[in-house]
Amino acid sequence: MANEVESSLVEALYEELQAERFVTVSTVDYETKGPNVSAISWIYAPTNQIIRFAVASKSRMVKDISQCKDVVVNLIANESCYAIKGSAIVAKERMENVPIKLTLIEVSIKEVRDVMFYGSKISTNPTYEKTYDPVAASKLDKQVMSALKQA
Repeated sequence: MANEVESSLVEALYEELQAERFVTVSTVDYETKGPNVSAISWIYAPTNQIIRFAVASKSRMVKDISQCKDVVVNLIANESCYAIKGSAIVAKERMENVPIKLTLIEVSIKEVRDVMFYGSKISTNPTYEKTYDPVAASKLDKQVMSALKQA
C-alpha cells in the first residue's frame, strides 16, 4: 500500500486484525483537548470498514471518546506503519462474558493512510509478552477476543 490513502482496510491489514496484536490508539484528551495515546492488544476487525477493541472500563480513553469521536489506530504491519482514522463510539459500557470490567469501542473507518517515512520498510513487527500468569493471560485473551468477535 506504499504511501497511499484508502477508505477502508485493504485485505492484508484486515487479515492482520483478525487476532490480538499490539497497536496504539490516539484520542483527543477530554480535559486538555490535546493528544492522548494508549497501547492496546485486544482488537478485531469484523469487516474492512469497522474495528472493535476492548479497554478497561476505567480507561481515560472511554471518557475521551465520549467527548470527541475522532480516533487514530496506529498499526505496524505489512512492512509498514498505518494510521487508521475513524469515528469511535462506546458500543458497550460493560462487555459480557468476560471476567473483568471492559468497555467495547467500535470505530467506523474513514481513512487508512500509509505513514511510513520514505525509502524504508518495517523489518520486524513489534512483539510483546504478558508479564502475569501465562495460563490466566491466555484464558482472558481468548474470552475477550471471543466477545469482540460476537459483539
